[in-house]
Amino acid sequence: MKFRLTAATTTLSLSLLLSGPLLAKPDVTNRQEASVNEYSVLGTEEAADLTFMREEEKMARDVYDYLYTVWNNSVFDNISNSEQQHLDTMGDLLDKYQLPDPVQYDQPGIFMNVELQSLYIDLVNMGNISELAALKAGALIEETDMVDIVDAIEDTDNSDIQQAYEELLRGSRNHLRAYVSQIEASGEVYEAQVLSQEEVDAIVDSPMERGGRR
Repeated sequence: MKFRLTAATTTLSLSLLLSGPLLAKPDVTNRQEASVNEYSVLGTEEAADLTFMREEEKMARDVYDYLYTVWNNSVFDNISNSEQQHLDTMGDLLDKYQLPDPVQYDQPGIFMNVELQSLYIDLVNMGNISELAALKAGALIEETDMVDIVDAIEDTDNSDIQQAYEELLRGSRNHLRAYVSQIEASGEVYEAQVLSQEEVDAIVDSPMERGGRR
């Protein structure tokens, strides 16, 4: 699983992105790996995914908290609150499966995963440029979250974990809609950053979704 800041090299299935798990799977690189001997309930990939996803949700929340303090735009505050719910959901799963929590101390802007630490800095720097750039940073996070969530869904057969990931995926679609709405309200046409333009357009052109956590 890798959070990417460049255009995706793997094309995602549009219909599955909008409604369920995808078959395309990004490369697995530079993340914390779980030991099979240490985790007897979940497989290596499942345990690593949960650990990574917990910190990835924290990174999104921390970036949005920071951007809200800079630009005082309520969209960052609202979506940060949603990311906190997602962060809690991942924490509950780590507790359930008795996995160590990388967010145990939860210091803003501090991460155990070195890749996420670097990305936090990059995204904050991007968001400092202008309010428009900050909105694009938010959209970038949500597009990339979708890739990582779909990857994680593919890695597990556990229905409770799949359901939690589906909630995160639905939330990311809603968050992308919110960011793109503000970007385009400024008079700029939003260009996809990770997903294909077709995939982004299909999400943005569909209504906000209800059910579960936002």
